Amino acid sequence: MVSISESAIVSRLFFNKQLSRVGSAALLFLCVFFTPTALATVYMTAEAFVENSFELEPTAKNLWLKEVHQQAAKKLLGHPYRSLRLRYWEQGDKTAWVLDEIGKEEPITIGVVISNNQIQDVKILSYRESRGGEVRHPFFTNQFVGLFLKPNDRLSARINGISGATLSVRAVSNISRYALYLSEQLSERSEGEQDKPLPSQVEN
Repeated sequence: MVSISESAIVSRLFFNKQLSRVGSAALLFLCVFFTPTALATVYMTAEAFVENSFELEPTAKNLWLKEVHQQAAKKLLGHPYRSLRLRYWEQGDKTAWVLDEIGKEEPITIGVVISNNQIQDVKILSYRESRGGEVRHPFFTNQFVGLFLKPNDRLSARINGISGATLSVRAVSNISRYALYLSEQLSERSEGEQDKPLPSQVEN
């Protein structure tokens, strides 16, 4: 016959075992549903980027991405853009875009200023990757100033890469091309023309 003290011990062991199971399940739940995402290093806010890009206050507008815009994204970025609507700022013939593109695993927030269908400025606003952050420095971003989109969908000059930051370099280059394309679409629309596909997408 089990004594009272032995029964208490058995009950305590059973309780501890059940508590351990509950604790493990709770820990698994927290790991699955509350795994922290990569923290962004913010070099400049979108508000500061826009303010520094215009002499006068620009007009904030929205561009709904149509099928033709997403087809261009597939060509220039390698995938559709991960949004149905883009916010941009416009003053005269100058536009500013704040766009995200994946580097290796995490999105890079990139600001691009376009004037007369040429890049006027490129800024890395937020960076989340563990490597490749050198793309934020002027020695890299200054290469884009004055470039435009050629008929073959490439930038008008070669961008020198950075060792260890190949995917981030590609992301900034591709998003710069997409910003140029979008700016050209706005220019053509203001002239009464409809959105057009990239030249390389037009069937012969």
